[in-house]
Amino acid sequence: MLVSYKWLKELVPGLTASAKELEEKMSITGIEVEGVTSPAAGLSKLVVGEILSAEDIPETHLHICQVNVGAESVEPLQIVCGAPNVRVGMKVITALVGARIGGGVKIKKGKMRGVESLGMLCALDELGVPADINPMKHEEGIYEMPAEAVPGEPIFPYLDMDDQIVELSITPNRADALSMRGVAYEVGAIYDLPVDLHEPHLHESLHEGTKSAADVVSVKVETDKVPTYKIRLIEGVKIAKSPLWLQNRLMSVGIKPINNVVDVTNYVLMYYGQPLHSFDFDKFGASEILVRQAQNGEKIVTLNGDTHELAESDIVITANGQPVALAGVMGGLDSEITDGTSTVALESAIFDGQSIRKTSQKFNLRSEASSRFEKGINQATVSEAADFAAAMIVELAGGTVLDGIVESNDFQPVLPKVSISLSRINAALGTDLSLAEVKSIFEALGFGLEIEGEKFTCEIPARRWDITIEADLVEEVARLYGYDKLPTTLPASDNAGERTPMQKLRLKVRSQLEAAGLDEVIGYSLTTADKAVQFTAHKDMTPTTLMLPMTEDRSTLRVNMITSLLDIVNYNQNRKNSDLSIYEIGNIFLPSISDDGRPDECPTLSFAISGNVERKTYAHKAVSADFYYAKGIVESLLTDYDNVEFLADGQIAEMHPGRTAKILVNGQPIGFVGQIHPVAAKAYDIKETFVGSLDMAALLEHSPKQPVFTEIPKIQPVTRDIAMLVKTDAANADIVKVIESSGVKRLTDIELFDVFEDASLGLGVKSMAYTLTFQAQEQSLTDEEVNKAMAKISRNLVDKLDVQIR
Repeated sequence: MLVSYKWLKELVPGLTASAKELEEKMSITGIEVEGVTSPAAGLSKLVVGEILSAEDIPETHLHICQVNVGAESVEPLQIVCGAPNVRVGMKVITALVGARIGGGVKIKKGKMRGVESLGMLCALDELGVPADINPMKHEEGIYEMPAEAVPGEPIFPYLDMDDQIVELSITPNRADALSMRGVAYEVGAIYDLPVDLHEPHLHESLHEGTKSAADVVSVKVETDKVPTYKIRLIEGVKIAKSPLWLQNRLMSVGIKPINNVVDVTNYVLMYYGQPLHSFDFDKFGASEILVRQAQNGEKIVTLNGDTHELAESDIVITANGQPVALAGVMGGLDSEITDGTSTVALESAIFDGQSIRKTSQKFNLRSEASSRFEKGINQATVSEAADFAAAMIVELAGGTVLDGIVESNDFQPVLPKVSISLSRINAALGTDLSLAEVKSIFEALGFGLEIEGEKFTCEIPARRWDITIEADLVEEVARLYGYDKLPTTLPASDNAGERTPMQKLRLKVRSQLEAAGLDEVIGYSLTTADKAVQFTAHKDMTPTTLMLPMTEDRSTLRVNMITSLLDIVNYNQNRKNSDLSIYEIGNIFLPSISDDGRPDECPTLSFAISGNVERKTYAHKAVSADFYYAKGIVESLLTDYDNVEFLADGQIAEMHPGRTAKILVNGQPIGFVGQIHPVAAKAYDIKETFVGSLDMAALLEHSPKQPVFTEIPKIQPVTRDIAMLVKTDAANADIVKVIESSGVKRLTDIELFDVFEDASLGLGVKSMAYTLTFQAQEQSLTDEEVNKAMAKISRNLVDKLDVQIR
């Protein structure tokens, strides 16, 4: 919300604080101020000029202009200008030599086609006025100043560029500040100043004609999404440009001037916060206006020229059976105000905010009107705003307002009453405020007030629809009394807080990974639709997408974190940082299976390792990352877990099928570890990279119980080696599992120490050798006991895996 400080001071005449002081005061009382800017900032030596003569330069579009700039120059300045609208007697924006215009450009003396030019005649865009609020296109020429402008005087007061613009960041609960009246009430309450709304109350002087509007038009509403709908008719208007003061005022609050009728509706929008819409009534082709839900498949062409196919959830304004506007969002092209419009139908209504939000989001038609209906409007000024606008249109465009306002019903908002006691306020804030102090705060806010003992009963004005409960009154007292004045106390409690189990697990995992040399990163939760489903075994899942993404690269919620890590790897390797060990602990967003449609957020750990894990020194060679290094990181994290398995896996297309393992704990898959497939690595433009991903919720579910101390054995262990011939595709995990299942109680460790493949062993065969460790707690094991255990293990291997013991 942009607020003109000049306009604000008209509504709060007693305001003496500067715009900067107001910025600080409003920010600490509940409405954040983004900043204060001045349209004239960075501009200098810009004066009013009057063109005394204009001669064409042959065979060019240029003109030699003699310009009167008043006391700035005794003689007229000669300025060469190429604008098509240059004419004698025209008052123009003149940039003198040495002037600064938009973009910090400095005007210098120069020559054009050999003709000396001592300045520049400017259009508004050359002063830095954005195109979206500029009433003129660049090709239309230079800007014409008002006839009463005095040559030589600065242009800024004439264009209201000496104003200061306060930008407010309005939260949904304070939508009452989305209007100048709302801001004026807020500032008046902050400084305890009266608000003067009498000056611009044109609706009080509304003169209606003898012709009744009800005889010309009727209104019918067939939906419960429109509490009230009102129409005023103005006949005999003449469409033209708005006066300069109105154009300046609209541009100062970020709205582009169009014509005298449309500008009035936008002015009332910013003044009252009440969205209005003006129709060319003669284009309706019918006398009845019907407000209803749209029909499925029904179409409308909106003012921006786009065609939209409607659904039953959309609200439409119809005439002669055809939609003429998307209610609360945008009008239809077929009924827009044009230069030929003579009868204006002025709409003022209340539309359901949720319906308007869904429609505006679906069609990407966000507007000042839709945002206000979404957040709420002052329901008490719907008729008043229409009357004000009708009177203003007559003042600026002529015509006659037909007698009466045609409406669907005589809607009147119910003003809520909220009660609270003085002791409750002081208890909530920790203050010792008196009855008089609280009374003055409520009166400054404009609340109706009844006091009984220490109990306040406040009648809340319709402009403050955010106040409905006791806590809201406490907040109002706190912010106007001053948050900085509230006493500071420490919370008193016998219960000390502690981390949740998931927080403890995150902290433990983070410490272990950083001890292993990995650095934490934070990736984007949003990615592309293609990347979102990569590194998953289910490519047919439908990830959650945004309706209005800022960019296509950030349109979909991630279903994995590997892609964002690979983007970080690519970013670093492109900048000669090729040795990377990074991790991220965050959420992935799985497609929803719940009724509300929200995705399931799953805490996940992912890491990526690329390049060398040990750099080359004079003492040893560099050590590059490999599958076993990445697997070792996972093993270190799962040291205390029972029944951990690594099984070869080839289901993830982006992972190397021969160097990827699925990770299971107690038989449940919890993640994977392995090498990025060379094709995927090429697509990401990265070197050989190894990644891993673990489900943090599963880690927490299977987390080991509190370890119990086991006495260190006093008996020395006994080791035996066993070698066997197995098939080439035999997995170490399968062999270890069979050995463990042999039922040898005193077997404490199994370690693979040799893998050998050679033609001499036979085709499709390899040799694998293990060291088995046996240890008892109380007595030494005899050779006979160990031999029996080895025989039992050998039989189990032969029976279950068909191995050949060597």
